[in-house]
Amino acid sequence: MASAARSEQPDAHAGPPLTGVPSGVLVIGAIASVQFGSAIAATLFSRVGPAGTVLLRLAFGSAVLLAVWRPRIAGRTRRELGLAALFGLVLGAMNVSFYAALDRIPLGIAVSLEFVGPLTVALLGSRRALDLLWVALAAGGILALTRGDAQALSGLGVALALLAGVFWGVYILLNARLGQVFPGGSGLALAMCVAALAAVPAGIAEGGAHLLDAESLLAGAAVGVLSSAIPYSFEVEALRRIATSVFGVLMSIEPAMAALAGLLVLGQHLSARVLVGIALVIAASVGASLGARRAALAL
Repeated sequence: MASAARSEQPDAHAGPPLTGVPSGVLVIGAIASVQFGSAIAATLFSRVGPAGTVLLRLAFGSAVLLAVWRPRIAGRTRRELGLAALFGLVLGAMNVSFYAALDRIPLGIAVSLEFVGPLTVALLGSRRALDLLWVALAAGGILALTRGDAQALSGLGVALALLAGVFWGVYILLNARLGQVFPGGSGLALAMCVAALAAVPAGIAEGGAHLLDAESLLAGAAVGVLSSAIPYSFEVEALRRIATSVFGVLMSIEPAMAALAGLLVLGQHLSARVLVGIALVIAASVGASLGARRAALAL
C-alpha cells in the first residue's frame, strides 16, 4: 500500500505537539490510551448504557479536539467536507457496535474479534500464497475465542464485535486519506462532531437523565480524552508518516493491550484457550501486515 505521508509541511497546529514524536511511540500510546479508556467506559454501562457512553465519549472527545485544532470550514471543498462527514459516521458506527459488543463479552475477546478489520486491510496489500497461513491463524484464533471455555459467549456480542471490525478497517483507510487532506487534526475534529451528533438520539434514549450525573460526566470526560481525543490524534499524525501496512503491524498488539486493560480495570480473567486465541490473532496480523509491506515495497 502507498504511504500515507503528506508531501507538504504540517501547519503550525500540527508542528509542536506531535511531529517530533516517533510514529511507533504514537501508535503504541494510542493503543494503550484507547484500551484503558474502553475499560473505563465499560464501568459506565450500568448507568447510561453503551449508547449513552458512546455519546459522552464522542461529545467530550469533540470538545477537546475542537479546542486544540480549531478547524475551519471556510475554503474547504464539498468533497473534503464530505470525507470528514463520512469518517465521522464511520467513527460513530464503530463506537456504537463495539460498545454494544463490550456490554456482552470481555474486552480482550471483543478487541480480538474486532481485529478482523485491520487484518483484512493488511491482507488486501499482499498477494502471496503465504497469506493463506495468516488467514488460517486468524480463523484458528477466532475459533479458540468463541469455542471451548468461551462456549457461553454471547452470539450477538460476537457479531457486534465483528461488525465493529468492519468499521475499523474502513476507519484505517479513511484515516489515511483524512490526514492527507486536512492539516493537523482539523479534519478529525470535524469528523468527531459529526459522530457526536449522530450518536445523540440513541444516547439520550438509553442514558436519559443519568447522562448529566456528575459521576457520568466525569467518567465520560475521561473516556472521551483517553478513547477518542488522544488516540485519534496520535493515529492521524502517525498515518501521515507511515504506510497503512506498517500501522497494521504496530496495531497488532491491540488485543493483548485490551486483555491487560480488562484484567487490571475490570477484573476480567481470561482462560488459557482464550489467551491462545488472542496470540493467534496477533500472529496473523503481524504476518499479514509484514507481507503487505513487502508487497508494497516490491511495486
